[in-house]
Amino acid sequence: MQQPVVRVGEWLVIPSVNQISRQGRQLTLEPRLIDLLVFFARHPDEVLSRDELIDNVWTRNVVTSHVVTQSVSELRKSLKDGDDSSPEYIVTVPKRGYKLTAPVMWCTEEGEELTSETPVTEIQPPVETPPVSVAANPAAAAAPPVVKPEKRKRLATFWVWCLFLLALGTCVALVAMSTLKSHPAVTKTRLLLNPRDIDIRLENGSSCNNWMSQRSYAVGLGSLVTTSLNTYSTFMVHDKTNYNVNEPSSSGKTLSIEFVNQRHYRAQQCFMSVQLVDNADGSSMLDKRYFITNGNQLTIQNDLMNSLSEALKQPWPEKMQEMLRQYQPLQSTSLSRFYQAHQFLMNGDVDSLGKASDILNDITKQSPEFTYAYAEKVLVDVLRHSQQPLDGTQLAAMYEEINRVENIPGMKDESIVYQIRTIDQLGKGNVNEAFEAINTGIDLEMSWLNYVLLGKVYEMKGANRQAADAYLTAFNLRPGENTLYWIENGVFQTSVTRVVPYLDNFLSSE
Repeated sequence: MQQPVVRVGEWLVIPSVNQISRQGRQLTLEPRLIDLLVFFARHPDEVLSRDELIDNVWTRNVVTSHVVTQSVSELRKSLKDGDDSSPEYIVTVPKRGYKLTAPVMWCTEEGEELTSETPVTEIQPPVETPPVSVAANPAAAAAPPVVKPEKRKRLATFWVWCLFLLALGTCVALVAMSTLKSHPAVTKTRLLLNPRDIDIRLENGSSCNNWMSQRSYAVGLGSLVTTSLNTYSTFMVHDKTNYNVNEPSSSGKTLSIEFVNQRHYRAQQCFMSVQLVDNADGSSMLDKRYFITNGNQLTIQNDLMNSLSEALKQPWPEKMQEMLRQYQPLQSTSLSRFYQAHQFLMNGDVDSLGKASDILNDITKQSPEFTYAYAEKVLVDVLRHSQQPLDGTQLAAMYEEINRVENIPGMKDESIVYQIRTIDQLGKGNVNEAFEAINTGIDLEMSWLNYVLLGKVYEMKGANRQAADAYLTAFNLRPGENTLYWIENGVFQTSVTRVVPYLDNFLSSE
């Protein structure tokens, strides 16, 4: 029987195999994304609320509105397929929901369009045959005698047993044939790799004497790759540079960063090795070696991002290139020190935040054009105030810094401004303003920090289930001690056992 498929804009959607295709390009999506797209296709040009989507796609299976937001975002990225100029298939209707704007046409897998006039085969009732008169039809009188019901029943039973024994014999023969095969059975893995998922790992660099001094730079590169690709590409990246558990992963690719020891003219040289491996067949998609000096950190960053674009066959959209330009100070040493401060920020404790603030203060003096470093210093100071309240003079200076950052050209398009607003509004008890700010920040950037702050806002709203969902998303994007510390202590203390019991059980089972 033919299964209906649907054409949504340029894409042909085949639900039976979870695939969408156009112009020779074929993508396999997760079943939940296919179900979501099909439901949109059944209601074209209709505004569908998050609750409607939960009721009909997830059927209320322990799902929050945040999961809908994330799924719609992933579906949009798949439909764009890396083409920033591609039309928006699913638009957001503020305070109402989402709407599919692309034309929809249902058809069969062979491409035949289905219409309301398409005939449907129905089972017709048996037609009663009028009795035949013997007088009118003498041949009827010569018909064979009717078999008695008891005899028919015994005959039917006989044939049933015959068919049963034949089927049983066939099964026995097949089992015997399978056991006689000389070659061993092929062991198949139960783990299905997702080709659009990437793990980033930082390997132990014990073979190099000075690798720890360059570790923060490698961690910063991993963070930049994770946030930029999650926000602007069709890939889902998990930053595991702070995660030492080697459990089986479903990610189809792994980007590993390792500091290796090489001998050059009898001197030990420490190189940063970057490899992108396709886990499906173990092939190398990218293999680079970088020797880091005080003046080439920016060059290495640009080369790595360009190399990733080529290896993944994913041209970076203009918005992503604009974001990457925020991480390009005139002096490479400023970039290296920025990543050092950023790692202190990720640690999250008071001492680390103090060190981050001091480093960022020096960077803004050394590279005043590096406006993103100035914005991160304000973020650090707002976080410090949430843990150790500032006095009146310090507080006034902090708000002057906030106003200055918000007035920097182009900075209102950066998520960090809304992270600052969220923390500030939470400190003032303005939960609704904080909720609006962090949702804007998530629309601009998909990062672990944004989802931690979303969890804090949900906690303040008394929605612990939604808070747990946000915290789990943050931990999935960047698993490890840093994210766990932020969940437990960022802005205010959170009980993981009470709010996120699933995460607590997951970590205790390691």
